[in-house]
Amino acid sequence: MARAKRDEEDLFMMLVLSEALGVPNPASGATLELLPEMLERMHDWHTRQGLDSSPIDGLACC
Repeated sequence: MARAKRDEEDLFMMLVLSEALGVPNPASGATLELLPEMLERMHDWHTRQGLDSSPIDGLACC
């Protein structure tokens, strides 16, 4: 259950940050207000995705 919850949170993080990652998101206006909360979790997310550093230019979380 914990892994399924984490996978779901990872997908949600990708949807919220997709515009910043360069992926067009038609719902970006609706997810814009969630961005500050998601940025706090950015480091944990990108390390789980296998990325050594933040994939967003100008956002150094580590």
